[in-house]
Order: sequence, then C-alpha cells, then structure tokens
Amino acid sequence: MSEARATDQARVSVSVSVPPAEAFRVFTEEIDLWWRRGPAFRAGGGRGGIIAVEPGVGGRIVETYEGDDGERAFVRGVVTAWEPPGRLAFEWRAVNFGPGDTTWVEVVFAATARGTMVTVTHGGWAGLRPDHPVFHGEALGRALRRMALWWGELATSLREHVAAG
Repeated sequence: MSEARATDQARVSVSVSVPPAEAFRVFTEEIDLWWRRGPAFRAGGGRGGIIAVEPGVGGRIVETYEGDDGERAFVRGVVTAWEPPGRLAFEWRAVNFGPGDTTWVEVVFAATARGTMVTVTHGGWAGLRPDHPVFHGEALGRALRRMALWWGELATSLREHVAAG
C-alpha cells in the first residue's frame, strides 16, 4: 500500500459499541452473519452461500455457494496484514476481475470512548484499466462514490450486528 493515492480510494467509518479486539473478532469470525446477502454483495448472488476469513497473513477471504454444477468457491481476497486488534488488510477481487486484477482493502479498528471506530479504506482502483467492467462505464470518481456507498451499507450491517449482540 505504499503506492496508495487518496484519489483512488473509497473510505467509510462506523462506530461500534465494543472494544477493538471484539470488533476485529466480529469482523473476521462472524463475517457471514453481518455481510449483506444478494447479488450486489455475494459472488453467488441469490444462491446464498457462506463467506469466511481464514486467519493470518496469507489467509483467504472465500465465498462458497451452490453453482449449477455443485459447490463453487470464489476467493474474494488474500490477507496481507493480520494485526489484531488494530488492523486487517487484504487484496480484493470482484467477480468480474480478470487474472492480475486486484485492489486492496485496509480495515483499522481504533478505540474510542464508546467502543471502536472501524474505518475501511478500499484503494488501488487507478491500477485497473479505465474501461474495466467493475466501473460499470463510469469515470473513476463516480465509481469510487458508488464503492463508498457499497462499503457504507456493509459497515451499517456490521454496526447493526454488533448492536444485536
């Protein structure tokens, strides 16, 4: 991430009412419970499935779901930093990424008076070709706004899941 540029990043933050260690645990171990379902958020679309984070550097973020020909797995990302309770980072791939197409995500868990501020930064978009399908025909700035809204919905789900205990 040393080549990160703020102009190709989407960033969202959400406050959760648990300490950083618990927020990190919920983010990684309970991801399938708070990550939204449906075609906008899951590789399997409406086919359900499970998303899981394998702990540690080199661990995968994997979605498994039922395809037409049986169970399928989509590797959404690979963990590049595993630093509980403060930081998680991973390479990120959308379902329409080709070989070599990657972006990156960094999640920071910062203690606050009321719990934890979870900040998700998703960058590396400028490394993709301008006509990449992930942009849906939009210019980079507009696509980043859409990506921030997407992560915002996920952050809201995380907050609601933590609040439900």
